[in-house]
Amino acid sequence: MYELIHTDKNTGARAGKLRTNHGVIDTPAFMPVATKATVKTLTPEELYDMGTEALISNAFHLLLAPGMQVIRRAGGLHKFMSWERAIFTDSGGFQMIRKDFPFKITDEGITYKNLRDGKKYSYTPEICLQNQKILGSDVAMILDDCPAYGSEYSVVEASMERTIKWAVAARDVEENEGQLFFAILQGGTFAELRKKCAEELIGMEFDGYGIGGLSIGEPKEIMNDVLKYSVPLVPEDKARYLMGVGSPVEIINAIESGIDIFDSAFPTRNARHQTLMTSEGNIDIVRSKFAMDFAPVDKNCGCYTCKNYTRAYLHHLFKESELLALRLASIHNLHFIQSIVKGAREAILEDRFAAYRKSVIADYS
Repeated sequence: MYELIHTDKNTGARAGKLRTNHGVIDTPAFMPVATKATVKTLTPEELYDMGTEALISNAFHLLLAPGMQVIRRAGGLHKFMSWERAIFTDSGGFQMIRKDFPFKITDEGITYKNLRDGKKYSYTPEICLQNQKILGSDVAMILDDCPAYGSEYSVVEASMERTIKWAVAARDVEENEGQLFFAILQGGTFAELRKKCAEELIGMEFDGYGIGGLSIGEPKEIMNDVLKYSVPLVPEDKARYLMGVGSPVEIINAIESGIDIFDSAFPTRNARHQTLMTSEGNIDIVRSKFAMDFAPVDKNCGCYTCKNYTRAYLHHLFKESELLALRLASIHNLHFIQSIVKGAREAILEDRFAAYRKSVIADYS
């Protein structure tokens, strides 16, 4: 369960603790994405070393492969992937806005075609949570309907109503002992729909709430506006989880609004595409100017990569398409994000978050 520890006296930034079956998550917290039971290219030990307290996997992807039978036989997702700390499992509702995935939405759930065997299946809120029970995750996300950005009011309203209906159905599913349920607030960019969705879902007393339907193509100023009127709708004693946001500036601004938990593939995806985060902004490591640059990626960073390797070496690895490049870059980017979030928590506890936020944005920009 979530415990609010301290709110910065000058902003809405919060420090708290989310207690799970696999340890306490100090918030604000960032979760690397382990969609298919792995954070791409990294080992659990490397993630522990950078202070990672939780990961997020995708229940729908794991249903497709390796399948629930395999994970049940393994003894649950923690044992299957040799991860000892907390795991969130996303429901898979986000898959519905992917253009390359064949599905049909009904009031009962989703009907989809499994491209692996060509057969059609149904995926309901009940099935979704039954699968997450098999996975044994610490936090199970309720199935939601996520409309694409720019959808008309009537479309967003219908998806919001469906999200509420699915949450009602999910409340009757028996969870594992100690497993937490988080519902996801939808409503697009329409304040009145966000308010209605929040009121309905909060009335069901879930353990925490994700703010969904953001970071899917909308301008950043619109996302920030939605956060400003959505976050206060969630009670102070519930965890607030902004889904899919992973850039330093977006995270630090969302923390100011009162968000507790984040997840995103942004750091590792950027790393695999040769973009490294530094306290002086992003760098494209394959640019020729780094070929003879024997400084660490970031002189202020204490990650394994920066302690042991130079920009010139990473430049060489990427130019030669060496797999080690992906690992070293991913280690650095995730460590960089974790350091920012850890620094934010310390600043909140000392009532100096406003100055910390300003410093991070100035340096990174």
